[in-house]
Amino acid sequence: MKLDMLRSVYDREGPFASAYLDTDRAMEQGGDQVQLRWEALSEQLAGADKATLSALEKLFTDVNAAAPGRAAFAAGGEILHTEALAEPPRRATARWSALPHVMPLLAQRGENVPHVRVVIDHLGADVITVGSGAPRRTAVQVQDWPHQKTAQGGWSQRHYENNVEETWARNARAVAEAVDEEVRRVGAELVIVAGDPQSRPLLQDSLGKEASAVLVTVDHGSRATGSDPLPFNQDVESAIDSWLDRRREELLERHREGSAKELAVSGLAATACALREGRVDTLLLVDRPDADGLLWVGPDGTQLAVERDEMQEWGVAEPWQDRADAALARAVCATDAALWFVPELDAPDGVGAVLRF
Repeated sequence: MKLDMLRSVYDREGPFASAYLDTDRAMEQGGDQVQLRWEALSEQLAGADKATLSALEKLFTDVNAAAPGRAAFAAGGEILHTEALAEPPRRATARWSALPHVMPLLAQRGENVPHVRVVIDHLGADVITVGSGAPRRTAVQVQDWPHQKTAQGGWSQRHYENNVEETWARNARAVAEAVDEEVRRVGAELVIVAGDPQSRPLLQDSLGKEASAVLVTVDHGSRATGSDPLPFNQDVESAIDSWLDRRREELLERHREGSAKELAVSGLAATACALREGRVDTLLLVDRPDADGLLWVGPDGTQLAVERDEMQEWGVAEPWQDRADAALARAVCATDAALWFVPELDAPDGVGAVLRF
């Protein structure tokens, strides 16, 4: 994943309040349990200023912003970034620290795969684009008549059928244009197509090269009124999971092969050095919620090292120690690298990287 959404956080100076809270109100039976949870969590933010604590309290206890869980990062009395969580946080935790504690959010959120969902029939298609923001929904239809073949017979039968087929083809081309545009707009990794079996190949033949290369067709999905969306959504999730599995395996293979060619590094020290030099293409990290390693860091995003002397050699007169995962995340964002969580990694500390050069 890219960490672009956190740039506004790193643009600010710390210290930062980072908080993860169970905000689920579904089981509340009298009293404001979220308020009580926040009061208990806020005790972990010793040293935070009152304005920042007040901003977090208002955010977490706002009924209109209710979600099963929420992560938030604040400084100077301002919420810098917040995200609703689909489930309560794996651990309710808070930190007042020089660097924001973003890794629990990234690990729980998982990889966001930009993709385009298409449900097509002879009349057109419903196109849903999932990128970094809210899903974008578009209904595409150019011509709705004639769209259905008949068995009326007579001299005009073939002429009528030709008109019907041209309507299908025209609508498919219009859908393809819309899909191609969305693929370019969000950099889609997948185009997932469902719907009428005769319309799907018409769409595939009309798509541009970029969209065709990432096309996946699934069995379930219909535009018919009252149709159940659940089977299509399940097919979509399965297609995304398969893509993620393939991508992780590709990265792990690149890491294994790259180690012999000096195009990969393993371990916290070597990875920190590569990030400092801007050579990391993708940071690979085993998700270890209990990890408590430390790195020496400086004010710049690329200033991180295992040893204090290394930071001083790089011109940081007064480096300080912070969580290793917080320093790694900041460096990934600062160098426009990517971060991928992997189930296992043949590397010390569960940390490694595939290099750009």
